[in-house]
Amino acid sequence: MTRAFLGLGSNLGDRMGYLKGAVAAIDDCVAVSGVYETDPVGGPEQGPYLNVVAELDTSRSARSLLGLCGALEASADRVREVRWGPRTLDVDVLWVDGETVDEPDLAVPHPRMRERAFVMVPMGELAPDLVAGWSDPGAGGCRRLGDWDELASQSGGAVS
Repeated sequence: MTRAFLGLGSNLGDRMGYLKGAVAAIDDCVAVSGVYETDPVGGPEQGPYLNVVAELDTSRSARSLLGLCGALEASADRVREVRWGPRTLDVDVLWVDGETVDEPDLAVPHPRMRERAFVMVPMGELAPDLVAGWSDPGAGGCRRLGDWDELASQSGGAVS
């Protein structure tokens, strides 16, 4: 089994509901970071995102994980109209221990993860070894809303 990390974000509709549905569908997920609300990076004007990082203990390759990401996005009815535009669900392969991929449709480790506080801050909760040496004094607009287990168990959407 291999340690891997996925980044998940949502800024349309029931943001927490989309994240909960995706995490529940990842059968080899072993931990989820706290939930962060973050300002969008790039793209058109849009609302804030909810972001988490999920840790997996998996036998899947990076390529197989990319397929899983696409399936999770499809189950959330993600529509790709504008690059970096608003979305119901965005899922990225961030890291797979011992695997490096540099292909047109997949790069692992994720090539921009160290530029994004919304990845590095929650990843630091799960894998401090992977964020060693990274610093972002302003935390890039990341606002921690609470623990995953607490927020995911709330019904009625205290965070939507």
